[in-house]
Amino acid sequence: MIILDNVILRRGTKVLLDGASATLNPGEKVGLVGRNGAGKSTLFALLNGSLHEDGGSFSMPRQWRLAQVAQHMPETDEPATGFVIAGDTRLMEARAALARAEEAHAQAPDDAEAGMALAQAYTDLADAGEHDAAPRAQALILGLGFQVHELEQPVNSFSGGWRMRLQLARALMCPSDLLLLDEPTNHLDLDALVWLESWLQKYAGTMIVISHDREFLDAVTDVTLHIEHAKLTRYGGNYSKFEDMRALKLAQQQAAYARQQDKIAHLQKFIDRFKAKASKAKQAQSRVKALERMEKVAPLLAEADFSFEFKEPASLPNPMLSVQDACFGYAQEDAGPKVILSGVNRSVLAGQRIGILGANGRGKSTFVKTIAHDLPLVSGTVTEGKGLAIGYFAQQELDVLHEASNPLEHMVRLARELGAAAPGRSSEQDLRGFLGSFNFSGDMVKQPVGTMSGGEKARLVLAMMVWQRPNLLLLDEPTNHLDLATREALAVALNEFEGTLMLVSHDRALLRSVCDEFWLVGGGAVSDFDGDLDDYQRYLLDEARKQRERARLETAADKAPPPAAPAAAPVAPADPRTERQRQARERQQTAEQAKPLRKELAQVDARLAAAGTERDALHGRLAEALPPAELAEAGRRLKQLEAEIAGLEERWLVLSEQLEALAG
Repeated sequence: MIILDNVILRRGTKVLLDGASATLNPGEKVGLVGRNGAGKSTLFALLNGSLHEDGGSFSMPRQWRLAQVAQHMPETDEPATGFVIAGDTRLMEARAALARAEEAHAQAPDDAEAGMALAQAYTDLADAGEHDAAPRAQALILGLGFQVHELEQPVNSFSGGWRMRLQLARALMCPSDLLLLDEPTNHLDLDALVWLESWLQKYAGTMIVISHDREFLDAVTDVTLHIEHAKLTRYGGNYSKFEDMRALKLAQQQAAYARQQDKIAHLQKFIDRFKAKASKAKQAQSRVKALERMEKVAPLLAEADFSFEFKEPASLPNPMLSVQDACFGYAQEDAGPKVILSGVNRSVLAGQRIGILGANGRGKSTFVKTIAHDLPLVSGTVTEGKGLAIGYFAQQELDVLHEASNPLEHMVRLARELGAAAPGRSSEQDLRGFLGSFNFSGDMVKQPVGTMSGGEKARLVLAMMVWQRPNLLLLDEPTNHLDLATREALAVALNEFEGTLMLVSHDRALLRSVCDEFWLVGGGAVSDFDGDLDDYQRYLLDEARKQRERARLETAADKAPPPAAPAAAPVAPADPRTERQRQARERQQTAEQAKPLRKELAQVDARLAAAGTERDALHGRLAEALPPAELAEAGRRLKQLEAEIAGLEERWLVLSEQLEALAG
């Protein structure tokens, strides 16, 4: 159990937690939420022992093992699989103990005690999972989006984002009682995010996660800790339930505050009226004391929610652009271009709102970067409509930002580049005022970009996009580093945007909110995806299962002994009666093997039908006007059913394939 009792935490002179109290029970999955700068990462520092409380008390079981994602970029030539295996601290301790025992036994081979220690070390190593360490590590690596051929590549051969995925895999590899995850989804695509959710749902320990992805929090947490005004408040339930309960709590607080203000006004009126009258002085004085004793209900402190809007585009060409027989890819040193997508024929029309889906590495960013003119087209043509104005948000904000420049310099440079395209909006005062609307006020307009947080950089890129008045938005993972309030503001602004939108994102809430249709990038092509995001999640889980099976088969093939040489002597033909008996035995064995599979398949079919019926009924209930508590419970149950149905469908596929293999 983790107990915080009236904890005070400071960073420098700033008090981030003041009298914060909370209790977390073993096995709970906790979402830690609050505005940027509220103190979430500081609380993590207390939990992992790198910071001590300035007041109050904090305790957690001494024997608990802690796992968290290292924030430094790994610099090593170690193969990816070995790097992740090293995250298993129990296994590493067992290997080290074995090495010491082997050395002691080598020095005294006749020492019975050394022999016993060596035998115990081998037993401990087996108990620590040495026999399946590589498959466990590789399952994590593949689940987070790597390809089979990358399993043994050096860590240094991967880009920064991929190395951080390896750090995440290494943390998940570690046996732990407490798992701390700080924005684990930032470097993940949707396919890896879906896999991570599935993994965390099965995690047996206590987990605390900081995330700005509401669907991720809903999927993996059952408790929410909210940091606000230096206090900690615990809510039972995931993020959506927390929002409902907090809204109710705020409404109750506001009502209590209003009632108390009425009472105070009534008492004060009596005091003011009768304090000078001797006959009423005693009563007036008692009311003064009543006012002094009264525990004041705090008024709601309105938080300055960030909001912005896209200006109406100057024109809306239709079609926006037309792609004909195009090949997309990128240049390679000392070689021809690497083609990722070929034979692409697509049209983008005015007003379309397209979500671009696809497993990692299949070409989503390459496609968007080429449309945005960041990469040259390998072949074919992309015809742009007259007056097309592209607003591009790069997956890495620094792709379009200069570290040494400040926000004002970025805006001045942009104004000069556009010149007459934005008359009357390019004076320094105008640009300062515009940046102020994106929360860059005062001295912040002169702060170098290199010293800014990821969220501040993202807001600057958004500001630069809005100022250009685009009619086609190309957004590649725009929500990385954005807090929940800014994500909400982005969703509202995109829904009101009158132009065309093409969005790559792992934020399913944003995709559901702003996209009307989906394109699937995969298999070297771009095609329509006939389904919604729930269908796509099932598709990703099925693809991940197939990839794990391919990896298992390849590993088994590598370990299989070479086929035996054919016998020199001819084999005598089998006796017909003996052959029939053999075939009958094989059919009987096949029937016996298939019997439990068919029984389980029937059970899965029955449960799928029942779960589908219950899901349809819940959809009907959610369309009705329900009390908040019933609405939250129905939503929670629907989420459980969706997860159960996805698991049942995957199991149905596995059972069907096994039965087909037996019949084949």
